[in-house]
Amino acid sequence: MKWLALILSLTILVATHELGHLLFAKLFRVRVRRYYVFFNWKFSLIKAKKFDGKWHFLFFNATTPESWNEKNLRPEDQDNTLWGLGWIPLGGYCDIAGMIDETKGESDLEAEPQPWEYRTKPAWQRLCIITGGVLVNFVTALLLYGAIFAHWGKDELPMHNATLGFQYHQVMLDEGFQQGDLICAIDGQEIDDYTEASKLLLLGDARRVTVRRADSLVSIDLSGRLVERVNKERVKSLMSPRIPFVVKSFTAGSTAERAGMMPGDSVVSLNGVPMTAFSDITAALAEHKSEEVVVGFYRGGVRDSLPVMVSSAGKLGVQCETDLARLFPSNLLRHTDYSLFQAIPEGISHGWQTLMTYVTGLKMVFAPGGVQNLGGFGSMANLFPEQWNWHAFWELTALLALVLAFMNFIPIPGLDGGHIFFTLWEIITRRKPSDKFLSYAQSVGMFLLLALMILANGNDLWRWLSGSF
Repeated sequence: MKWLALILSLTILVATHELGHLLFAKLFRVRVRRYYVFFNWKFSLIKAKKFDGKWHFLFFNATTPESWNEKNLRPEDQDNTLWGLGWIPLGGYCDIAGMIDETKGESDLEAEPQPWEYRTKPAWQRLCIITGGVLVNFVTALLLYGAIFAHWGKDELPMHNATLGFQYHQVMLDEGFQQGDLICAIDGQEIDDYTEASKLLLLGDARRVTVRRADSLVSIDLSGRLVERVNKERVKSLMSPRIPFVVKSFTAGSTAERAGMMPGDSVVSLNGVPMTAFSDITAALAEHKSEEVVVGFYRGGVRDSLPVMVSSAGKLGVQCETDLARLFPSNLLRHTDYSLFQAIPEGISHGWQTLMTYVTGLKMVFAPGGVQNLGGFGSMANLFPEQWNWHAFWELTALLALVLAFMNFIPIPGLDGGHIFFTLWEIITRRKPSDKFLSYAQSVGMFLLLALMILANGNDLWRWLSGSF
């Protein structure tokens, strides 16, 4: 399910990115010979092109017929684009006539520049064409965030309303935190948003944290090694609200379902020992593998208990509720509904803040162990939940759209940012780089990108082989 979600998300992002290039190219009357979602090495899943007044299709095709070649078409059909779907979900491309990119080099250009080619257009038009993909990805992210707020609204749990406290990763426990602590302030700044707290701890060089522990305030002096350990141990989340163990549904063959438990049951004890936090209950179940335990729970406000067999994996065979709106009373949550006109500026604001957080967080790559923390497609797939969730899917797609926009803006030859850099250089200096130079720069950039891709996906492979994925 994770891989299916990732492939669908990438399909949307690649299609919109390349569409941005295509639309600006068409606007300035530049031919786009091919528009591809995914790469088509050896063969294409689908090819489509309109000529002679109708659409023509090819499926699972390796060689495009000569009759489809623009030189063999009627003049009125020569501007038409071949649309294709490849089978390697690593990106996509627009074959823009007269442009040196990942699809062609200097030797592939026409002998004489043509008026419908990219290279003959003014620099400002070429800049618009090459930034079209980045622009459309950025706008897509903002629109998605706006649509999410318009449809689902926004639920926030202020830190002081997390009645069970917070669950901390081991790196936080080693710093002096205890399970259930509530962060009140970081370096003297009052904090009531746990996502903001995580950001300050990782990116703000925090030194002292004040927490509420039971009825006391406790100060914790950080070691300064938090980022290093987060990189080394690939920590996905420093902290999260401790939530109750509420049954949402059952897995196939669930021992809890056979014992008589029902959706909505809220577990509050095991073998008579009171415990309400999901993390405490799952940890206790792991100590009773293949044993029978007495599960105490509330159903409709009435206390009850049942003997349940724990599986050999330490599970009851239940899917637990994770929606904060269903786990906490409405008076503890901060829910905001948005009209369409309110959601659009909120989406723009949220998208911009998310991008700035991502850019700031890149400094962790340059911290000790940061390179080992790079991830490829496996890490991207791991972002998605195991069960299909439209809210999570669109939120992650919006995030990946921002990441794709930013990464393509970096001035590396082979990426849009490289073309943007050389075009801006031409506008400023009034000196256009030669086709030979651009071809060499493209080759170097593609080598660097391939090396980075091998490193990132190699890290994923190593984690999978070592069982730490």
